[in-house]
Amino acid sequence: MTELPGSCIFCEIIDGTEQSSEIYRDEDCVAFMDLHPINAGHALICPTRHITSFTDLEPEESVAILGVAQRLARAQKLRLPNCSGVNLILSDGVVAGQEVPHAHLHVVPREKGDGFGWRRFGRPSNRRDLDSTAAQLRDL
Repeated sequence: MTELPGSCIFCEIIDGTEQSSEIYRDEDCVAFMDLHPINAGHALICPTRHITSFTDLEPEESVAILGVAQRLARAQKLRLPNCSGVNLILSDGVVAGQEVPHAHLHVVPREKGDGFGWRRFGRPSNRRDLDSTAAQLRDL
């Protein structure tokens, strides 16, 4: 569902009425530093068009955002002194942790021992349950 921009902080960054530390911009997306970084170099990439949900992006917008994410991750690994890995994080919906109602992708540089990660929250599952869920998601 697309919402009207209203007072969207990311729309304000895109139109220049709000400050940001911009990394990249083209007609499809903008990349800028996160104000509350997990690690130094943590950046956000969002479409220039106001759209709340990742699932409502046009395929071309998704491709553009992922292409910029790949280039940014490469730069993080090459230029940030302790970056030896990168997480791409996209939270879609409030229950998933999306705090700004404008689709966006986090590109988080990782370093050994930084303490961030999900493995501690995952739970082992059995093959029957995994196969059942996979069947529900087939034939997209």
